[in-house]
Amino acid sequence: MSTTPIEEQPLPGGVADAAQLLGKAISQVQRVIVGQEHMVQQLMVALLAKGHCLLEGVPGVAKTLAVRSFATVVGGDFARVQFTPDLVPSDIVGTRIYSAKSETFEIELGPVFVNFVLADEINRAPAKVQSAMLELMAEKQVSIGGVTYPAPKPFIVIATQNPIESEGVYPLPEAQRDRFLVKVDVPYPRGNEELEILRRMSVSPPEAERVLNPSLVRHLQDMASNVFVHNLVAEYIVRLVLASRTPSEFGMPDLEGVIQIGCSPRATLGLVAAARALALINGRDYVLPTDVQAVAKDVMSHRIVLGFDAVADNVSTADVVERILAMVPAPTPVWNEQQRQASHEAHAHQPGRS
Repeated sequence: MSTTPIEEQPLPGGVADAAQLLGKAISQVQRVIVGQEHMVQQLMVALLAKGHCLLEGVPGVAKTLAVRSFATVVGGDFARVQFTPDLVPSDIVGTRIYSAKSETFEIELGPVFVNFVLADEINRAPAKVQSAMLELMAEKQVSIGGVTYPAPKPFIVIATQNPIESEGVYPLPEAQRDRFLVKVDVPYPRGNEELEILRRMSVSPPEAERVLNPSLVRHLQDMASNVFVHNLVAEYIVRLVLASRTPSEFGMPDLEGVIQIGCSPRATLGLVAAARALALINGRDYVLPTDVQAVAKDVMSHRIVLGFDAVADNVSTADVVERILAMVPAPTPVWNEQQRQASHEAHAHQPGRS
């Protein structure tokens, strides 16, 4: 095992090095979290794509523990904000405080000026607090007393919400849901995973070890933003988003009465960014249609608003996205022999690398 301090680790030189480093970070989180591989992967996708992540699940399925472990592995500053109905915006972003000593107003910044903000039970906060989060999430900055304060880099908001409670809960407005790159539904663990949770957590719970640091994360984010997206894949992404707005033009007239509002252009950008991040995690410097399909449900489902009848019939937005994926044809890569050989040499397995 390497003894090089994390702060002095060399930056990954290629895609294979980056994928190995990211795989190590994900495996450290999974030392603590049993199962939930999809949630852990999507947390890494959101970080690499410079987006925010919303986790939705019933209490006790390790949402908060996963975020804490993830922040430990990735490094940087971490803060947890417990959202409650009596919260006010200044509790989050900060405020001006009068100093009797200097006879001036001084700025006291809030707890959100860290690399990782865990907004626990975000749907318990009232509308004023939600509006204060909008500038922070969209612009990654906060304005207090006419002065703008940028958030540190990297910066990510990971929010959790409980879908089953109705008392003291304020549903997130569409404008704020749209600010989240991905929304991940966190299910109950399976039977064998539940047994492993009992075995692992009932004695001495494992702890994750730090693998990355902020400078490494910024470098990996730059690598993800440079992953190649072919024009055919880009057109496929646009068709998926357009199908959510005008489904009848894509052979799905029955969805016209189901979908009230389709995905915004932010979904198009989100699909590209998330697919690039997933390609890097998988050790590729190019995006495949399968990368887009793997992130489509988490990127698109929370941006689609269903009509009243569809909600009454218990139609879920995830089902709608799956229908769109099934009906919109994906481009098929066609290689000539020269391209195949070049690709094979560029991504050949090298000894000593997993």
